[in-house]
Amino acid sequence: MRRSRRFHERGEKRPSKRSRPRDQRGEQKPIREKPPAISGNHSRELRELLSGIGAPKPEPFKPDPFQLEALAALEFEDVLVTAPTGSGKTWIAREEIRRLLDAGKRAWYTTPLKALTNSKYYEFGEEFGAERVGILTGDRKENSDAPLIVGTTEIFRNQLFDALRGGEEVRADLVVFDEAHYLADEDRGHVWEEAIILTPPRIRMLLLSATIGNAREFATWIEEVRGVRCGVVTRPGNRPVPLRAAFIMPDKRLIPLLGPNGKLNREIAAMIEQQDETRRSGRDSFRRR
Repeated sequence: MRRSRRFHERGEKRPSKRSRPRDQRGEQKPIREKPPAISGNHSRELRELLSGIGAPKPEPFKPDPFQLEALAALEFEDVLVTAPTGSGKTWIAREEIRRLLDAGKRAWYTTPLKALTNSKYYEFGEEFGAERVGILTGDRKENSDAPLIVGTTEIFRNQLFDALRGGEEVRADLVVFDEAHYLADEDRGHVWEEAIILTPPRIRMLLLSATIGNAREFATWIEEVRGVRCGVVTRPGNRPVPLRAAFIMPDKRLIPLLGPNGKLNREIAAMIEQQDETRRSGRDSFRRR
């Protein structure tokens, strides 16, 4: 009692018998959380989920047949390339741009997103030299007289309008429409439609997309509005780099999002069901009050 009264009078807290251990300087050591227990089944699922991830073994690059087909077709006609993400559509554009720049010609590369535009600007600057690449977006205007311009589709469309009003010609021999399926976008699709219609027939057009389902119908419409044949090049098969979906549990375990049957992982489904029950019971309790 006397010891407790002494600490109370000095305004200090009585030391806890369960204090954390201290180091040599007298400071309390941090509490280390125990790692979650990993069952043998979870370990196996995690190994299967992460197997094969990493940088592939370096090998000489060999173009796919669809890439060579698209390059050959660009010599004579517009080309619409439909291929899964990660299969090398940009390589086609890059090689055609290289050929044009080496011949003293010019090209435009359009994208629907400023972030993608910036990414392509740096990518092409490293590939072809910064002095030969410019960028035009609503926020940036750099090296606008360069033979290769990377910009948003809206900016290219605006240049077409300006050239039409001024009786001038757009300085380009090729225009690349990356993510060409944006033509179907409810809010912005008219920009792609106007850009395709206004692009002079002398300018070769290369359209790239991974999600166009009616490619032949789309190409036929391009032919009608431009008066230039538009070929369709498709890469058969699935994605060359398959997607893997995972989920981080509250106990920090990484587990596959889907089970072997292709449905939601049973552990995740059970957790969601438990959370739903907790919310329902909370609402019922509030109503009773």
